[in-house]
Amino acid sequence: MALGTQEIVNKLWNLCNVLRDDGITYHQYLNELTYILFLKMAEETSKEDDITEGYRWEDLKSKEGIELSTFYRELLLKLGTEGKGAVQKIYNNAQTSINQPANLRKIIKYIDELDWFDAREEGLGEMYEGLLEKNASETKSGAGQYFTPRPLINVMVRLMDPKVGERLNDPACGTYGFMISAHHHILANNDIYALKEKENTFLMEEQYSGCELVHDTHRLAMMNAFLHGMKGNIMLGDSLSSMGEDVKNIDLVLANPPFGTKKGGENPTRTDLLFPSSNKQLNFLQSIYRSLHQRGGARAAVVLPDNVLFEDGDGQKIRRDLMKKCNLHTILRLPTGIFYAAGVKTNVLFFERGTKDKANTKEVWFYDMRTNMPKFGKRTPFTEKHFAAFEKAYTAADRSKVKDERFSCISLADIQKKNYSLDLGLIADESITNGEELGEPQDIAREALSEMESIMKDLNAIIKELE
Repeated sequence: MALGTQEIVNKLWNLCNVLRDDGITYHQYLNELTYILFLKMAEETSKEDDITEGYRWEDLKSKEGIELSTFYRELLLKLGTEGKGAVQKIYNNAQTSINQPANLRKIIKYIDELDWFDAREEGLGEMYEGLLEKNASETKSGAGQYFTPRPLINVMVRLMDPKVGERLNDPACGTYGFMISAHHHILANNDIYALKEKENTFLMEEQYSGCELVHDTHRLAMMNAFLHGMKGNIMLGDSLSSMGEDVKNIDLVLANPPFGTKKGGENPTRTDLLFPSSNKQLNFLQSIYRSLHQRGGARAAVVLPDNVLFEDGDGQKIRRDLMKKCNLHTILRLPTGIFYAAGVKTNVLFFERGTKDKANTKEVWFYDMRTNMPKFGKRTPFTEKHFAAFEKAYTAADRSKVKDERFSCISLADIQKKNYSLDLGLIADESITNGEELGEPQDIAREALSEMESIMKDLNAIIKELE
């Protein structure tokens, strides 16, 4: 992110301090900022046509005091009911948590006086994604669960290499990070001006799609798409309900589905899953490979927690079904501590849908980026550079010639012997002392007993002195 944009992000985020008196959380603040920023961004980009006249940026900033508060609430309701397209979706059911007119006025004035020239040049979408990342990094906001680290997103997109004309989908899209990164990739690798009109229309209006269950997060996703010049084909709802059954004929899925079990432990309501489970990730995995077409070349890269690799019962059946229907060619074991949410252990599964539903996986390549890795955090940021060796191994013309101890291949026959468990491919952990160096068990026990006897003598001596 360029300095001009970063400066605006920091200034906008620091505005949250203004709202402390109103008791507003970080996540509420980002929603509030989105309502106000949208009007300003629409003015900056000359896209105010879909905003109802009389409720645009100039109208908002002309108000003061109680009149401003009253007008702002009226504006949210008006745009949420009468706005067109993305406007209506962004303001749908919008409510304000700002009670003090003076605070609202400060935010509007502050945003109006910022120098937007650099941000426009660098891309207003970059500025907004900076705000989303700030929100995700605040542990109190609870937004980390909706935010996948950008270095991971970018690497997954680069390896999947989306093309113009392909249909992309993210069934649990959060703030739309995967689709926006895919859009950047396509723009960077194609001469957009050489596209035919039909191709360009498809790219801007139909190529990307997603679904998000949480209303506030859906709002942020719509705003993110708008600022990146994309049509937000983002359904508000649950991919694991009947609405997910309509997502078919997809060329590429990029996703990081939510972790955990479905509320109440019940199974999904969609009827097309062979093995419905209370485990959400297992349901998402099924829905993802079922959504891919069978013409050849349809593929996916999906972030999933460790339990998907080894869970018995439905887990075993789904992994077997996945390897029958798809070529599960690569599993990346990710480092711990890279997500803003709780430090759950995660992996990326890379697979391609077969043209037939049998015998597609012959072997699985594992890359261990977890063992003997630095502890990532503020002091050791997680960057795309950490993926360099993995990308080299992944893209090798002949993987068997790659000399990297982290990269290993396990045959389907060996996986079957392990009851279709995929909790494999991790190298020896240097932090754990080699068992052979510890000595024989009886020697370890004698040494421990000797130390305990020595400690007992010292304690008895201290007691005698005190007496």
